[in-house]
Amino acid sequence: MNNAAKISRFAMTVARIRAMIFKEIRQAIRDPGTVAMMFIMPIMQLMIFGYAINSDPRHLPLAIEANDNSEYTRSITAALTNTGYFRVHKIVSDYGEGDRLIKDGEVQFVVTIPPDFSRDLVRGKRPQLLVTADASDPAATGPALGAIGDAINSALRHDLIGPMASRTASQSPVDLVIHKSYNPEGITSHNTVPGLLAIILSMTMVMQTAMSVTREVEQGTMENLLATPLRPVEVMVGKIVPYLIMGAVQMTVVLLFSSFVFHVPFTGSLPLLVGVTLLFIAVSLALGFTFSTIAGNQLFAMQLSFFYMLPSILLSGFAFPFRGMPRWAQLLAECLPTTHYIRLVRGIMLKGWDISMAAPQAGVLTVMLLVLVFIAVRRYQDTIA
Repeated sequence: MNNAAKISRFAMTVARIRAMIFKEIRQAIRDPGTVAMMFIMPIMQLMIFGYAINSDPRHLPLAIEANDNSEYTRSITAALTNTGYFRVHKIVSDYGEGDRLIKDGEVQFVVTIPPDFSRDLVRGKRPQLLVTADASDPAATGPALGAIGDAINSALRHDLIGPMASRTASQSPVDLVIHKSYNPEGITSHNTVPGLLAIILSMTMVMQTAMSVTREVEQGTMENLLATPLRPVEVMVGKIVPYLIMGAVQMTVVLLFSSFVFHVPFTGSLPLLVGVTLLFIAVSLALGFTFSTIAGNQLFAMQLSFFYMLPSILLSGFAFPFRGMPRWAQLLAECLPTTHYIRLVRGIMLKGWDISMAAPQAGVLTVMLLVLVFIAVRRYQDTIA
């Protein structure tokens, strides 16, 4: 073969490859899922990791249980706020009110100022100051606890002047007692494993059902399904129930491992946990079914599921402290079912929530389920019309 023939053959090969590249580019541009993966996914990750994720959370809600309303109490309150780590959410005077606020998840810390605190402080008796922290999420409490002692000592040194300056000369004027509730040893698995139940169920339930309708279309069995007398709701229920059973099996496996392998404490009601878990599974399945009615093929359905899973893992409080995120990210996270279920499973397992404490989060999941079922049925009716 002479050189001219070789050059001609090479030119034809290049032309064919160029045509193939042009065809693939046009096909990718026409696919909304591919375009979204190309542009929206990196932008989403940049926004979340650049602005929303914060491993050193600030402005954590704190309650002051003030049994001694004095100028020293006010100084301590102001000093804790000035650290930037705390936001004084409420000042209470009823005994035990602070513990209730922590158990409900309304505050992260409670500073209990005992009666006669100012009198004992002036007399140099080093009164005890109790700091109770919700340690169910060690990453959210660790850095802030380190700032409490310095803030209180600085405030009291500013107030104890003149003849009382000797109170702060050699040691702290108060005996700071720190109590870590629900996870006193700061074991990470006690926080991670319950949250992992939400992530596992989300990944399985949403992704499996997201491809259910699109699989029927791609395999050519949708026509057979449409020929049956099944109504849209009946089709939806029939597709969801098998995955509901699968989710119950996954829940059982995770709970057994959390108890016997990771030794995560379980202080709440098992029937309540099973009930809210089945509710969350139903929400995830309805969401996946909705995705399947939106997507035109299995690839797009998988991409929609991935777009849902990324913020669910990063913004729900599973991987990073929820209260460390800016307000806009918290509002976005409130729209995710995973956020509410993680609160439920951690509250029931670690804090012993009863049905009254779990009702607000379970109510949000119920509303989400009703909305998603309505959208999924309407979308499915449009699909078969």
